[in-house]
Amino acid sequence: QVQLVESGGGLVQAGGSLRLSCAASGSIFSIGAMRWYRQAPGKQRELAAEITTSGSTNYANSVKGRFTISRDNAKKTVYLQMNSLKPEDTAVYFCNGLVNLATYWGQGTQVTVSS
Repeated sequence: QVQLVESGGGLVQAGGSLRLSCAASGSIFSIGAMRWYRQAPGKQRELAAEITTSGSTNYANSVKGRFTISRDNAKKTVYLQMNSLKPEDTAVYFCNGLVNLATYWGQGTQVTVSS
């Protein structure tokens, strides 16, 4: 059974940094595009960043220049480096990916940015 497990969330002051990790486990023969979504209280889930198998990246305008998505294919892990965090970045962050030609979601990790 394939699983995506996020880690690295927590409480940080505005201006600080966090690095989220999403590790894929199980019997895996292919990993395609990977994405980080986030959902703030009372708001819809939104795409924050994505990375293709070739390493091309795309970011939401709200995080561009502050967040960096990367992947380590050997470790089956995708990362989200978040710098210059703002209170409006507070949300549950979810990993999403195409693994073995099917879409999977992680359980989410809470990021809270205090002002």
